[in-house]
Amino acid sequence: MDSVIESEEGLKVDSPNRADAETSNSKIHEEDEKELKTESDLKEEKKKTEKNKQEEDEKTKTVPFHKLFAFADSFDIILMILGTIGAVGNGLGFPIMTILFGDVIDVFGQNQNSSDVSDKIAKVALKFVYLGLGTLVAALLQVSGWMISGERQAGRIRSLYLQTILRQDIAFFDVETNTGEVVGRMSGDTVLIQDAMGEKVGKAIQLVSTFIGGFVIAFTEGWLLTLVMVSSIPLLVMSGAALAIVISKMASRGQTSYAKAAVVVEQTVGSIRTVASFTGEKQAISNYNKHLVSAYRAGVFEGASTGLGLGTLNIVIFCTYALAVWYGGKMILEKGYTGGQVLIIIFAVLTGSMSLGQASPCLSAFAAGQAAAYKMFEAIKRKPEIDASDTTGKVLDDIRGDIELNNVNFSYPARPEEQIFRGFSLSISSGSTVALVGQSGSGKSTVVSLIERFYDPQSGEVRIDGINLKEFQLKWIRSKIGLVSQEPVLFTSSIKENIAYGKENATVEEIRKATELANASKFIDKLPQGLDTMVGEHGTQLSGGQKQRIAVARAILKDPRILLLDEATSALDAESERIVQEALDRIMVNRTTVVVAHRLSTVRNADMIAVIHQGKIVEKGSHSELLRDPEGAYSQLIRLQEDTKQTEDSTDEQKLSMESMKRSSLRKSSLSRSLSKRSSSFSMFGFPAGIDTNNEAIPEKDIKVSTPIKEKKVSFFRVAALNKPEIPMLILGSIAAVLNGVILPIFGILISSVIKAFFKPPEQLKSDTRFWAIIFMLLGVASMVVFPAQTIFFSIAGCKLVQRIRSMCFEKVVRMEVGWFDETENSSGAIGARLSADAATVRGLVGDALAQTVQNLASVTAGLVIAFVASWQLAFIVLAMLPLIGLNGYIYMKFMVGFSADAKRMYEEASQVANDAVGSIRTVASFCAEEKVMKMYKKKCEGPMRTGIRQGIVSGIGFGVSFFVLFSSYAASFYAGARLVDDGKTTFDSVFRVFFALTMAAVAISQSSSLSPDSSKASNAAASIFAVIDRESKIDPSDESGRVLDNVKGDIELRHISFKYPSRPDVQIFQDLCLSIRAGKTIALVGESGSGKSTVIALLQRFYDPDSGQITLDGVEIKTLQLKWLRQQTGLVSQEPVLFNETIRANIAYGKGGDATETEIVSAAELSNAHGFISGLQQGYDTMVGERGVQLSGGQKQRVAIARAIVKDPKVLLLDEATSALDAESERVVQDALDRVMVNRTTVVVAHRLSTIKNADVIAVVKNGVIVEKGKHETLINIKDGVYASLVQLHLSAST
Repeated sequence: MDSVIESEEGLKVDSPNRADAETSNSKIHEEDEKELKTESDLKEEKKKTEKNKQEEDEKTKTVPFHKLFAFADSFDIILMILGTIGAVGNGLGFPIMTILFGDVIDVFGQNQNSSDVSDKIAKVALKFVYLGLGTLVAALLQVSGWMISGERQAGRIRSLYLQTILRQDIAFFDVETNTGEVVGRMSGDTVLIQDAMGEKVGKAIQLVSTFIGGFVIAFTEGWLLTLVMVSSIPLLVMSGAALAIVISKMASRGQTSYAKAAVVVEQTVGSIRTVASFTGEKQAISNYNKHLVSAYRAGVFEGASTGLGLGTLNIVIFCTYALAVWYGGKMILEKGYTGGQVLIIIFAVLTGSMSLGQASPCLSAFAAGQAAAYKMFEAIKRKPEIDASDTTGKVLDDIRGDIELNNVNFSYPARPEEQIFRGFSLSISSGSTVALVGQSGSGKSTVVSLIERFYDPQSGEVRIDGINLKEFQLKWIRSKIGLVSQEPVLFTSSIKENIAYGKENATVEEIRKATELANASKFIDKLPQGLDTMVGEHGTQLSGGQKQRIAVARAILKDPRILLLDEATSALDAESERIVQEALDRIMVNRTTVVVAHRLSTVRNADMIAVIHQGKIVEKGSHSELLRDPEGAYSQLIRLQEDTKQTEDSTDEQKLSMESMKRSSLRKSSLSRSLSKRSSSFSMFGFPAGIDTNNEAIPEKDIKVSTPIKEKKVSFFRVAALNKPEIPMLILGSIAAVLNGVILPIFGILISSVIKAFFKPPEQLKSDTRFWAIIFMLLGVASMVVFPAQTIFFSIAGCKLVQRIRSMCFEKVVRMEVGWFDETENSSGAIGARLSADAATVRGLVGDALAQTVQNLASVTAGLVIAFVASWQLAFIVLAMLPLIGLNGYIYMKFMVGFSADAKRMYEEASQVANDAVGSIRTVASFCAEEKVMKMYKKKCEGPMRTGIRQGIVSGIGFGVSFFVLFSSYAASFYAGARLVDDGKTTFDSVFRVFFALTMAAVAISQSSSLSPDSSKASNAAASIFAVIDRESKIDPSDESGRVLDNVKGDIELRHISFKYPSRPDVQIFQDLCLSIRAGKTIALVGESGSGKSTVIALLQRFYDPDSGQITLDGVEIKTLQLKWLRQQTGLVSQEPVLFNETIRANIAYGKGGDATETEIVSAAELSNAHGFISGLQQGYDTMVGERGVQLSGGQKQRVAIARAIVKDPKVLLLDEATSALDAESERVVQDALDRVMVNRTTVVVAHRLSTIKNADVIAVVKNGVIVEKGKHETLINIKDGVYASLVQLHLSAST
């Protein structure tokens, strides 16, 4: 009789989501299992394809733009109208300024010989000031109007969304969404929507009006010249577009070329135990470095093409100027334009066409917002099948509390193919207590969910007092039912508020009374703030027993007719359990009570006990009646429990009974649970280990808090030192950067010379304009050469640096001890992100930062030199204004990016409320607390909302003032120049030369700064990378020191081992465990889940070192042996074999570090029964196995994994559940292979199934961290009431 051997199946817990738990943990019906497996695989695949389809659909679905404003009220509409008016006015500011500018030029140029220039300039200067005032008002209206209305509407959408989410049925949370998604939508998507309907709209209107204004002015001033200039716009647009396309293409090429390297990281880190066990670190590193080369090439290519693109853009712009200057000169002579007019046209066309280019970020924001709104608005429209906010339905005066489930068929919506109940019936008379017991997954908790009407049965009905549950008003019937569940869900607020969830407007008196009844008043009074103590997120500030008593108080306050206790005491230690149980006994009086429990002590006094097995009631009766049948299911359960109790008393360390330990852990596997019950366990090595909730919650927090502290700032020089080999490149790049920086100030000289030329006599005017036009073209050509040079040199240096850092960091990661990877911040995703994103950002610290600085310095120096040579007095005056002009540039850049601060951060507290509520939606539903949550949410939103509105006003003022300052400083500098001209201190072309040289320098700086990478981001990235590079591995496989034994027999001893996993220091796995394994013998480890069987295997390979005690191989402590050699002596075959996405040949050869001969590979495959199926494949040994080996079936993968272990020819064979995930047929084949391989090797087997263990030389039973029984199968099975015997017995009965 092949059956599972582990008290798993017997006492596992109800976890509706058996799909994963079952495949790995227990196999009763192997044959069905096989079909089931393939069926579920197909379903999975189907789901995947469907999901991809859905994702594709979602991408395309958007809301029409005007729909975004569907939730605006009249005040919002007024704000938006004002904002639009402001935006139009603001947009016209620049085009109007060009007219004034032309006037200034004409005044100067036509009055070169008169002495009252300053009076005439004063008039124009005043107009500048008026324009400044106008834009101040317009900008204020524009920014404030749009920001405030956006903030208000987004707030409204957020709360509507939360409201609809809270009224959805539980099934919706199982199938369509999860907490993360909801909170992500509320914080992320609403930000996108707000972006699309807030200040970005104002900005788009402003840019469009600048565009229209510019061209209208240009055409009215002189249509001919304007037409000539417009002819070059298509070229500009084309080169700009080409540039954008090239950049995005290149960037994606860089991504894809790194993607292959990223796969190596993911595979290596994701299966680090396999890599470590087969000493595959070197292989992984060389593989990774191979892929880095292509990423480097793509990076350099990207740099070069960006440079070329920008260079082309520049040459087009400069040629346009050349054309305008030459043709403008012609117009002055033939059509009688003035010099000022020509310049007005040049500037108006340029500002107009530039503004369109800046509109693209707005358009992408609109698109993103429309897409985000689609999902949100869909959700807001959704009507749930079981609607808590629905007020129709029966309401009686009171209910008696008779419950009846009649012929119910049910399967969870998340797993429709898995029937939980087929024709299940149960009736509970009012005032009685019924206990439901049974195995995990049998459907005990499902009964509770159906009574609460979290779900409706597919057929059959649930009745209360003879009335179908569907006929009642949901809210009312739920108010009559009190639920206390295993993992009490508390909200992040005070104890008082948590208890008050039980009843609307409860008085403090009532709350006090409830706490007394729940045995909670004592500990609450001891707390410094009493009832007002905050409980922390999910109640982490309280112990398990305290939380549970608060949950009981909450249920008491509700004063329900029907009380549902779903494992209410299972996660508590003995002391807390007694107190809580006592409180429960008090309130169970006179109420209909349904108890779901494991601990039979809590069940004994029930009026009726129903034993549920696979969705049917197999036995029912009182405790004493059921005990009369010694072979009955109930008696079996009792017997196993008593065993547990005895050993438990002997080791008082383990306060948790084994079950509760398993309970809390197996819950992990259940999806629908994890939403409601926040199970407290980490699953490790494929076996779960329960943790005492009280202790667990706190360290988790500490971990999160402590990580950032570790990363200390990295000095710039340390990063720079890594770039040393590229110094020549950096020098050449810097030279190019200097030249690049000088281009714009020179452009300033040119413009002022052109202005002067326009006012010369006709003959001279003709020759001068032609001359300057040619110079403009030359400047363009220069820019075309210098720009690419700069980017190419710097990207070579930068990409080399990135490549070097990635390689160093990965090498270090691979050598870390396995325990390091257990920390959540070192998961394969996190490490992958560090290597891809962080390494790339670091580049910004060295090369790019250098290029930037050099270029800015060059611009500033050139500008100052030119200005001071032309006229030092005026240069000083303009210089005083420059900071103000610079400030305006900065604010404008900021505006282009958007002022809305990170709304996510501001709404953190509010999101917390939403997070809590959605995460514990069952509790919210069962206490009808939806409205209460909404009230809390809205209250928490008030503050951020006010901040947002205030920010809108402040940003508006800042934006407006900056324009006002800009225009006024223009006015001042021209007026000052005019006075100097009057006094004969300077000439009119020098005035413009100073003005343009300095403003162009300022433009150059603001332009290059806007492209600058974020240096703070880069230094954080460097810190996170160097934190890895600097960490010393505790168990380093690349460490060559240590002994190597010439001849290994294979004797293993574990002496007095104590061990805890570093990531869970509060759970003692072993205490003083002793075990000796003779050479060439087979030892089998059995025991419950979480007892530490697999841990033995991890310790033997030195994935971890024990806290105390020692492990020896042939009498030598393994810590003194060379690690790599030690791991080469052991061959590991684990439950879920990890194969790499390579050929079968490469996967088998991996066992020998990749250099096994063909004959070795084939003979290993033959030994492991794999040669047959491999030869049958089309490509034979060259078949790719797919990611994680998905192209092969379970049995095939497992045989390849065995072949891989055999190629090593290990002295010690470690089989960790090697056949448990297989169906009967594959298992026979694999077992057969294993039996061949085990001959003459020391073998350690961890297993579930009897067949795999029976023939072992020694069987050791592990329990509570020590070995309780040891011997051959025959001896152990005959120990009366022995642990092994009852495990076997339970499984024989379970499988019949």
